[in-house]
Amino acid sequence: METAETVREVFITGLKNAHALENQALALIDRQIEHLAHYAEVEQRLRSHRGETQTQITRLDRLLEGYGESSSGLKDTALSLSGNLAAIAHTFAPDEIIKNSLANFAFENFEAATYKALIVMAEEGGFADAVPILQQSLQEELVMVAFCDEILPIVVRKYLGFRASGEQASH
Repeated sequence: METAETVREVFITGLKNAHALENQALALIDRQIEHLAHYAEVEQRLRSHRGETQTQITRLDRLLEGYGESSSGLKDTALSLSGNLAAIAHTFAPDEIIKNSLANFAFENFEAATYKALIVMAEEGGFADAVPILQQSLQEELVMVAFCDEILPIVVRKYLGFRASGEQASH
């Protein structure tokens, strides 16, 4: 197989994987939004990021279509299901908000790394049209990474305060 064919194959697979990853993100966000009564700042940011995530999925769809490809329904379904299962597992934890905050921080960094890798693949494969689109999604993920980093100590302190006063603290 030629190098150009290999890069294209890896790049298209990466776009499909990113599409599935964003569907997993939607599942995680939707489950969390339902459980944030005491953490309005987190709920508000997750609602905003949900819209960004839907836009990222649309961007990935357009890129895939432009290359004569489509997303993988199987990957989308599998990762969406795993996102739901992960979020459901946390709902039974007494420290649900902390577990979700840690998971969000890790997940957003993973998404940012995914877009960074896709940008390199696009550059190496001569898919220059994809680079600005991927960079836009990367910037959105980096903003969310920064939010997760900044909000973590606030969430932990708030959680500890609720627990110390005997109030519902998990969500």
